Amino acid sequence: MAEVEAVQLKEEGNRHFQLQDYKAATKSYSQALKLTKDKALLATLYRNRAACGLKTESYVQAASDASRAIDINSSDIKALYRRCQALEHLGKLDQAFKDVQRCATLDPRNQNFQETLRRLNTNIQEKLRVQFSTDLRVQKMFEILLDENSEADKREKAANNLIVLGREEAGAEKIFQNNGVALLLQLLDTKKPELVLAAVRTLSGMCSGHRARATVILHAVRIDRICSLMAVEHEEMSLAVCNLLQAIIDSLSGEDKREHRGKEEALVLDTKKDLKQITSHLLDMLVSKKVSGQGRDQALNLLNKNVPRKDLAIHDNSRTIYVVDNGLRKILKVVGQVPDLPSCLPLTDNTRMLASILINKLYDDLRCDPERDHFRKICEEYITGKFDPQDMDKNLNAIQTVSGILQGPFDLGNQLLGLKGVMEMMVALCGSERETDQLVAVEALIHASTKLSRATFIITNGVALLKQIYKTTKNEKIKIRTLVGLCKLGSAGGTDYGLRQFAEGSTEKLAKQCRKWLCNTSIDTRTRRWAVEGLAYLTLDADVKDDFVQDIPALQAMFELAKTSDKTILYSVATTLVNCTNSYDVKEVIPELVQLAKFSKQHVPEEHPKDKKDFIDMRVKRLLKAGVISALACMVKADSAILTDQTKELLARVFLALCDNPKDRGTIVAQGGGKALIPLALEGTDVGKVKAAHALAKIAAVSNPDIAFPGERVYEVVRPLVSLLDTQRDGLQNYEALLGLTNLSGRSDKLRQKIFKERALPDIENYMFENHDQLRQAATECMCNMVLHKEVQERFLADGNDRLKLVVLLCGEDDDKVQNAAAGALAMLTAAHKKLCFKMTQVTTQWLEILQRLCLHDQLSVQHRGLVIAYNLLAADAELAKKLVESELLEILTVVGKQEPDEKKAEVVQTARECLIKCMDYGFIKPVS
Repeated sequence: MAEVEAVQLKEEGNRHFQLQDYKAATKSYSQALKLTKDKALLATLYRNRAACGLKTESYVQAASDASRAIDINSSDIKALYRRCQALEHLGKLDQAFKDVQRCATLDPRNQNFQETLRRLNTNIQEKLRVQFSTDLRVQKMFEILLDENSEADKREKAANNLIVLGREEAGAEKIFQNNGVALLLQLLDTKKPELVLAAVRTLSGMCSGHRARATVILHAVRIDRICSLMAVEHEEMSLAVCNLLQAIIDSLSGEDKREHRGKEEALVLDTKKDLKQITSHLLDMLVSKKVSGQGRDQALNLLNKNVPRKDLAIHDNSRTIYVVDNGLRKILKVVGQVPDLPSCLPLTDNTRMLASILINKLYDDLRCDPERDHFRKICEEYITGKFDPQDMDKNLNAIQTVSGILQGPFDLGNQLLGLKGVMEMMVALCGSERETDQLVAVEALIHASTKLSRATFIITNGVALLKQIYKTTKNEKIKIRTLVGLCKLGSAGGTDYGLRQFAEGSTEKLAKQCRKWLCNTSIDTRTRRWAVEGLAYLTLDADVKDDFVQDIPALQAMFELAKTSDKTILYSVATTLVNCTNSYDVKEVIPELVQLAKFSKQHVPEEHPKDKKDFIDMRVKRLLKAGVISALACMVKADSAILTDQTKELLARVFLALCDNPKDRGTIVAQGGGKALIPLALEGTDVGKVKAAHALAKIAAVSNPDIAFPGERVYEVVRPLVSLLDTQRDGLQNYEALLGLTNLSGRSDKLRQKIFKERALPDIENYMFENHDQLRQAATECMCNMVLHKEVQERFLADGNDRLKLVVLLCGEDDDKVQNAAAGALAMLTAAHKKLCFKMTQVTTQWLEILQRLCLHDQLSVQHRGLVIAYNLLAADAELAKKLVESELLEILTVVGKQEPDEKKAEVVQTARECLIKCMDYGFIKPVS
């Protein structure tokens, strides 16, 4: 019985194969294989399943099945040829050649075998030629680079070729096997910057995604040498070495997500020791006087990126614990550096901020209170150990350290402010005659007054002191910092119009002074940065932000500062722009609670008249006109730990506010806003990613994707848009995400495939069930485009689902736009598969009534789609056509087809006539002269 059933299943599989239903055929053959032990039948089944594998591009399975057939019968010519085809697709040309050679021996007259034999022979020769030429190219490049008499342009070309070759897997392996690492070390020994850079970049490419090569290169070059190269006073070199180290760390820690095969996959190495050694050397770089400011920044960037856990769900935070135990004091030393003191380490404008961010990330990565207490004790011991009545410079370092921690983990900084002598020392330094002391103390006061409670304390105790310094000092650096301190204290009430700290008009005066400093190009960048810091606080006041956006020179001066190498300004600029666009979160005001608060004499926050929508829209227009998008795009590109997730969130909020008006979106796209939004939607805080994704959706909904997201970037837009299709998101986010996906899915099949792979289809289908008219319409329009994709059509073809039924019923909706989209989807589905024409008549008893309504619709576009569906059904099968002709549909087609086709109705009338011609072909109706 089992053998008979196996034969029946084989025949069933053959029928499915002839109908091009390869998945069903594979299933039948697989079931038959379980039921038979007959060798001849087994060979046939394996051979047939191999044919299905070739059709479905499952080449590994096809090769395996063909091999099993060959094991049973070594002269099975069909199985041999199918294995040859599968192996060719898998790139195993030599094995494929052997199989087709055997086929040609068994059947010498077969032209197909002879042609395949010639083609494979040519391809193998070409592959060998390329392989041999690559070896020669590598050798030749090194000869040119190591020959001191080589011409400069030849050297440059050879260096660039080597870098490109190192980035390709095949090229990297060739360099590695041809003694490339030793030769690259010779290039490093030349100490010529251009050759050293070429060697470093080539090594970087060779390490990427290959743990074994990365390990060999790390041990060959040595971590101390890599760090000494990164420590040089050469920005390009320092960055290149930083990239090399990052490539090594990614490969050793498994962060590189490339697929590895063969030996590399089988290789297991314990990399913890190497990673710990790298971390240890980076920590040593922080406190070495031999390290340049650039080198120190890159060391901090690497620590920021690789030490704290990227996902707090991972239990292991051993890297952070190691850094806290062995390097926290070193990081605190960097944070406590005072640039004006002779003992200061080489720094850049960004160094101390990078160290503060690292302290913050380490503190956030701790899992429990004992770990945090240990962290705090190290900080306390370090700071109190610096206090020395005999050495004012040490006291300065202590206060500067507190100031740096306040810019990182603020709660920890607040605890340290409570240490005995800290606040007293800050006040004492404010009264010092030495300008450096005043500078450090004022900065510390500014950072200490972030919370309203502490700001109130400082207003009581320190405002008079700050005003005194502001009036008496002649040093611009101190003057501007004291001004920022006053700005910060003046804005402690936030956006609450009724909770102002200073007298009416004081904040506007402070802001005017800040704008004046900002526009003064004779002042150094580092000092002008503080003017933006002041505005970041003062622009919480609506009068200030309104005045600021009208001051175009001040706006442009801020944008220019945002584009400089000093990245410490990023957060201040982002905060100022969030304030100006009112893109911060506003708590919903419940009228009943307001009345209750007034009755109980509680303070009720007041909204400033200039924070209403028309004022915000005007500010957005002015910001766009002043060139805010180019500044934002430049800020997003900052490859530095200073571009924190919080800063990214602020930038995303600004982008979303700027994209609010559809008329402004063209300007945003033209200035590169679309490209800049993509990284913000992929990385950062959850809130920031949602805001950026929403802004992307707004742009994608109305813009030409090829212009808004040129090249391969358009595929990166899909995932953020799909992430918005969530019931936790609000209706507008869902609606605009669907509009964006509709626009993208209409561009190309590759984009439709990307949307399908991101598993957006179930969500789109869910929104087609929505009661909300606009969401249902947007989802149906998106599906109308998606049904062009082969894999989407297969979901409609599959049994046991109501997808087609839903589309048919949506065609009967009262909403014209939903009908239009659903009819379009149904027209394309029935045109693509005859099976769906039959299925349509089975999913609901109302199908004919719905089709007739479509063919009589008032809107020509809906009517045309209905007539196309009718034509598809007529063309699918004579029996089905007969059923349609016997209904009222024939009368509808006749009436429509007899109309005189004007310009608007031409397509409709033509399609109706094609339907009637199809009926005539079947002989159901006869032409009347």
